[in-house]
Amino acid sequence: MSVFPKPYADRVARWRVATGFVLVAAFAWFSQPDFNSLIWGLPVSALGLLLRAWATGHLEKNIRLAESGPYAYVRNPLYLGTALVAAGLVMASRRWLLAVLFTAVFLLIYLPVIELEEQHLRHLFPRFGAYAQRVSALWPTLRGAKSDRRFQWALYVRNREYQALLGWLAGVALLLAKVLVL
Repeated sequence: MSVFPKPYADRVARWRVATGFVLVAAFAWFSQPDFNSLIWGLPVSALGLLLRAWATGHLEKNIRLAESGPYAYVRNPLYLGTALVAAGLVMASRRWLLAVLFTAVFLLIYLPVIELEEQHLRHLFPRFGAYAQRVSALWPTLRGAKSDRRFQWALYVRNREYQALLGWLAGVALLLAKVLVL
């Protein structure tokens, strides 16, 4: 049974991309980084980016239930990675307003999207229920299931995760420019 009403969850799924553009604009406008905030924030965001990359190298959307790599420890490593990227960039930005905005978007947009995706996976893969019993949605477990499946660069490319890297590099460049110019 869904926590979110279906009409809300469906609308939210459509809003996700538009909301991303709003977040980028707010980040570009409001951030006020300094060297210390970059030293603390950028490593956190880089860890999130690495988690996302690791996850996409194990993800064959709608073909195979991803249970290897980070999926052995957490069901939604892409969203957890996104949260870490955002948290690190917010730390680097030194703006509590951005922390509030990013948190609200995660709670109001991403949590319903995660639920919709998991409903889809339950329908697509009969084993998803057992997997969901073993592995938490967003809080990693320390004991991952063993798997002989390895990271595949071809999946990383097919899933276009390099776009997240390019976006992150643009965000870092913006922060550096603000530090150097201000």
